[in-house]
Amino acid sequence: MTTTADLESLLAAHEDDAFSPGTLARLDEREAFPDGAVRLLDDAGLPAHYVLTPDGDFSRTVELLRTVARRDLTVAIAHGKTFLGAAPVWVAGTADQVARLAERVRAGEAVCWGLTERDHGADLLASEFTAVAEAAADPIAGGGWRLTGEKWLINNATRSTLACVLARTDPAGGGRGFSLFLVDKRQLPEGSWLDLPKVRTHGIRGADISGFALDGAPVPAEALIGEPGDGIAVVLKTLQLTRIACTALSLGAADHALRLARDFAMGRELYGRRLADVPHVRRILGRAAAAALTVEAVSLLSARSVHTLPGELSATSALTKAYVPTLTQQTLTSLGELLGVRGFLTSPPGGGFAKLERDHRICAIFDGSTVVNRAALLNQMPRLVRQLSRRRADTEGVRAAADLTSPLPPFDRDRLTMLSVTGCSAVQVLPDVADRIRAQGPPQAGPLVDRMLAELARLETESADFVPVAGGLPSTAFGIAEAYERAYAAAACLLLWLENPPLRTGRLGTDGLWLRACLTALLGGNDDEVFDALAGVVLDTPAPEFTLWGGLA
Repeated sequence: MTTTADLESLLAAHEDDAFSPGTLARLDEREAFPDGAVRLLDDAGLPAHYVLTPDGDFSRTVELLRTVARRDLTVAIAHGKTFLGAAPVWVAGTADQVARLAERVRAGEAVCWGLTERDHGADLLASEFTAVAEAAADPIAGGGWRLTGEKWLINNATRSTLACVLARTDPAGGGRGFSLFLVDKRQLPEGSWLDLPKVRTHGIRGADISGFALDGAPVPAEALIGEPGDGIAVVLKTLQLTRIACTALSLGAADHALRLARDFAMGRELYGRRLADVPHVRRILGRAAAAALTVEAVSLLSARSVHTLPGELSATSALTKAYVPTLTQQTLTSLGELLGVRGFLTSPPGGGFAKLERDHRICAIFDGSTVVNRAALLNQMPRLVRQLSRRRADTEGVRAAADLTSPLPPFDRDRLTMLSVTGCSAVQVLPDVADRIRAQGPPQAGPLVDRMLAELARLETESADFVPVAGGLPSTAFGIAEAYERAYAAAACLLLWLENPPLRTGRLGTDGLWLRACLTALLGGNDDEVFDALAGVVLDTPAPEFTLWGGLA
């Protein structure tokens, strides 16, 4: 299997050809697909990591995709889409379906996920794409299906050989009115599949964002994923995986942006003074670094929770997908202000940032927008608050997720649920974690932990009487979701610090520097000293990434 070090070395070796910033920029200008970069990733064996086997490591898949994303988001999105398209089979496919698809994915075949439609967007229950059972046969006993309709704004719609498609199988619709099918385009008769034109987009211009239309396309019974009527449930469970996988894109974008800002600050002088020595600039860099480490902590804990706390992913994945791209985009904005006019140039010396910032905006929309994910979290808030007040949690599952050196248990898809019965253990252990930090942590972290617990108590009070409203949520409710996301982010930072002794060493770990910086930023504080110290580490770090993971990878 490919390691992150192997992949990083390979990409570095191709900085003058397939992964040359200039080459990728020119492809972007022409809105051309990055064929060379994608072939290189195929040859490197990256597709094998899109196969979610029970003995695999989902967090390693996220880290590998992050490695690509820090080079170019378009390439990462174009290549990584295969995981999203194949994931429903890992969640609900038969053993034979899993084996056959795994072989084709490992061989580099692209898979797309046909969910959205031109007139309905994310409203999957309004989908009009249909699948009709062959009249002469019972589909369960071996009959086939006829698929008709259009899917639009689909990544890799044209280039893929396989498509996982959501179709209405009951004219009445509803939660049990849809099913999923894995369609092999090469087995369809001529004329039954029509590729729709590529859609011009503001960002990720070279990606294959297009669509397809089917007209009575025949598919065999074994194309059905799960049972008839399972479609919406399988989609929602699959999103619990793909939403966490999407954080790799934001982590890579943060790595790239910090590197560009660091290089600019180190190489630029203003009035005879190096920009890196200007206090205001250092504070911007330090705060951005704290944000980057915070989203990494959230992503790490959530990705490992796929193995250790799968029953809680309905809540964890929603808050993770809402939080990570949102904070990353805010961080890109602040770094763009630091870069000044160079951040808006489409050619050197600042063109890399302009493309990066533009491309990342789409990440908040993938697999449910921030609003959609916060609404999903709020719909579970009464249960989450009850579990928080009871102080119950799966402490072993949380510790296994937080200990980055602990072997992960096999991924168990049967433990995925539509709603989390046990709440969100990471948030629910915060009071106990605070006690451990006071006993074991750096003294400087004590006041920050106290403030975080006060925020948690306020969240518990304000959400105690919250009841989701059918047909919509008041705008004020989203403040509750944001506060819950911050509580999870704080828990992720505290847990990683406690469970990983190597993260307490070196310049980042001594005196709890990274932990204090992350908590300060989460609380909206302005500790110039801690941000200045963190900026110093950024400026002295020549690696392509600024990461907690590096010390343990």
